[in-house]
Amino acid sequence: MVHLRKKTIEAGLEGLVGGLNMVHADYNNDGHMDVFILRGGWFSEFGELGKIPNSLLRNNGNETFSDITESAGLLSYYPTQTAVWWDYNNDGWLDLFIGNEKNPCELYRNNRDGTFTECAKSVGIDVSKFVKGVTSGDYNNDGRPDLFLSIFGASNMLFQNDGPISEPSDYPKDWKFTELGEKAGLSEPKYSFPTRFWDFNNDGWEDIFVCGYRTDGEGYLNNGVAGIVADYLDRPHKAETMRLYRNKGDGTFDEVSESMNLDKVVLGMGCNYGDLDNDGWLDFYVGTGNPSFAMLIPNRMFRNEKGKLFQDVTTSGGFGHLQKGHGVSFGDIDHDGDQDIYSVIGGAFTGDNYMNVLFENPGNENKWLTLKLVGQASNRSALGSRIKVIVTTQDGSKRMIHRTVSAGGSFGASPFRQEIGLGKVKSINSVEIFWPYSGEKQIYHNLDTNTCYLIKENDKQPQKLTFESFDFQKRNVRHDHEKIDEG
Repeated sequence: MVHLRKKTIEAGLEGLVGGLNMVHADYNNDGHMDVFILRGGWFSEFGELGKIPNSLLRNNGNETFSDITESAGLLSYYPTQTAVWWDYNNDGWLDLFIGNEKNPCELYRNNRDGTFTECAKSVGIDVSKFVKGVTSGDYNNDGRPDLFLSIFGASNMLFQNDGPISEPSDYPKDWKFTELGEKAGLSEPKYSFPTRFWDFNNDGWEDIFVCGYRTDGEGYLNNGVAGIVADYLDRPHKAETMRLYRNKGDGTFDEVSESMNLDKVVLGMGCNYGDLDNDGWLDFYVGTGNPSFAMLIPNRMFRNEKGKLFQDVTTSGGFGHLQKGHGVSFGDIDHDGDQDIYSVIGGAFTGDNYMNVLFENPGNENKWLTLKLVGQASNRSALGSRIKVIVTTQDGSKRMIHRTVSAGGSFGASPFRQEIGLGKVKSINSVEIFWPYSGEKQIYHNLDTNTCYLIKENDKQPQKLTFESFDFQKRNVRHDHEKIDEG
């Protein structure tokens, strides 16, 4: 068996309690992943109880962390559970947006010296709503990351990144965003929770998914499973369904959940995406429920059938736990070329303390490619970088697969390393990397399938990475580990 050793005290994390969610990134470009912990979610209804500070934990690079929340300028007292790291001004340093509940949302610009400056209102993101999910992506392919907010009890919002107001400079501070949610056709559902940008149909344009969060009642905890049962039985209901928005490439979106077999009542809290079978099409998993023990409903898995529709594989894949689901992560944990899934299970009450779950992927015959991108001028985490892979299929035709470097969906986080399924292919023709800071593209030809590469911004040649693969039960080492300096 594979065993992990608890190192909370040695890592300097003892006493850091009460976190409801967390998002990771290398905010200071030192090559070590830092962690931002969010607290107070759902507590906006309880006044002072919701005024709990978040925490920024700096990775010291020696297996310890330091809480630098106050010295970094990030100390605030608003209830939240959602945030996203992004480089909104493309200066090569990651900024932080925090979606708060019924309190002003916050946008912290990275000052590039270990500190941040709050600037949400000044750039046009003046929002004080019940925000439950945030995600960033470049929806109009103009090279600047945009922002989508999933809001509980109101219309969702899309903030288009218009860029600097003043003349371009090395470090423009005057920036502008414009809210276009309704104009773009993205305002529903009115009661929603986890969300994400992703390219579900591989056309090079970022689509948007947002999960409904209301069953048959109007109550705060949405108690009652009547709407969910009615949906399973194909009967009328008033519950919120999932929404899938296909990017039309003209600044607007089509709502396609019905045609894609996703107009379902799922009541999602945690949600994330990945490629279950390495076919090159993104699938997704939803952690469901709420704190009520009356709401123990199956978590759900949906497989993408070539961008044409989604298949509910919850039962066939053994994913339908009847416990409350939270954060979801996709990642190749055992380094065998397919993505495994880790999900946080259990609710807010002491009696709802269920074990988290790790789904080991049994594997498949499809090819894969893993890319670890490291920014040099762009942010070190390479967040926002775009990848286009062109492959030759078994019948000799060409196929394009698109990916964006991100941590996945809201309320869940995945590795920044891009684990890309290729399907049944003969070869990889080219891999194109678009770096957001410079707008430059790097193109590599004839990379090997079933291989992991380290790609640094502006490097002429990628570097092969070899990881130690193992069996979760037997710990069998399948090939040697080669330690790589990422520079």
